[in-house]
Amino acid sequence: MKAMQLSHFAPIEQNPLALTDLPIRRPDPHEILVSIKVCGVCHTDLHTVEGELPDVRLPIIPGHQIVGTVEDMGHKASRFQLGDRVGIAWLHSVCEECGYCDKDRENLCESARFTGYHVDGGYAEYEVIPEKFAYRIPDVFSDEEASPLLCAGIIGYRALRLSEIEPGQKLGLYGFGASAHVAIQVAVHWGCKVYVFSRSQAHQEHACRLGASWAGTSKDSPPEKLDASINFTPAGETVLDGLRHLDKGGTHALAGIYMSPIPEMDYTEYLYHERTLRSVANATRQDGEELLKVAAEIPIRTTTTAFPLEEANRALQLVKDSAIDGAAILKISE
Repeated sequence: MKAMQLSHFAPIEQNPLALTDLPIRRPDPHEILVSIKVCGVCHTDLHTVEGELPDVRLPIIPGHQIVGTVEDMGHKASRFQLGDRVGIAWLHSVCEECGYCDKDRENLCESARFTGYHVDGGYAEYEVIPEKFAYRIPDVFSDEEASPLLCAGIIGYRALRLSEIEPGQKLGLYGFGASAHVAIQVAVHWGCKVYVFSRSQAHQEHACRLGASWAGTSKDSPPEKLDASINFTPAGETVLDGLRHLDKGGTHALAGIYMSPIPEMDYTEYLYHERTLRSVANATRQDGEELLKVAAEIPIRTTTTAFPLEEANRALQLVKDSAIDGAAILKISE
């Protein structure tokens, strides 16, 4: 099979992903083999390629927003049928036995393995996944529309929950890429007033088209204090801006897997009055199922820009430059 494989970490400007021909792995008893149609391009993939994340297995095929069809099944796999359309997300497997798994916090499992990070991912023609960790894709979405929901959507949904935003409240979104452009549609569906902070004028305009009540940069002050906010940027200095615009008792949730150092802060100015600063780590299968359900009900409309598999380096470069409206995707096959 064709795949874009990473053998060494390097800035994306150096085109470190190389087109490779690899054997197709057959599924184990409880696994399925998926013929990939589309794979989303995520900021996490960029951090992986550029060596900003720990414990990445090399060589590795990145990618974890996969939509495809079941082509083969292990002899004990029965959840899907051949030809079914499925999605594969970041969470590849967990132990299902530890204290975290027992308490419905499998996203924190010490033995968790992640797609495109510990195991080969979706910048390829095929992927193998334990059947319990694949998702049925609602018919309302095309392959291209569904792909960003499988990471950008899921992590955005979990971040919304952990921000403790309530319907009708005021929500801030910092950064307006793939995840935020899904999260805003859920928040607007809940009746929230959404304020978007982005350095990109094009992204600010995109946010307003999707229902934002106001858009500016993180240095601008919104018309009113926020009940909750979510930070999708990898820039630590924006955390202080997020806390500065937060009302008493509000939560600022950090949705990224990587962030540059957060500057020293004055406790009274930024955290006092019971403000909460919390991270969002991975997501559970329940988050995925809930997101896909609400996404189909709205229905969420994702904005995508498509690239062929061979142009994965260029797609990641554009993601790095914040030059994509919505999400970038790789079209693997028709």
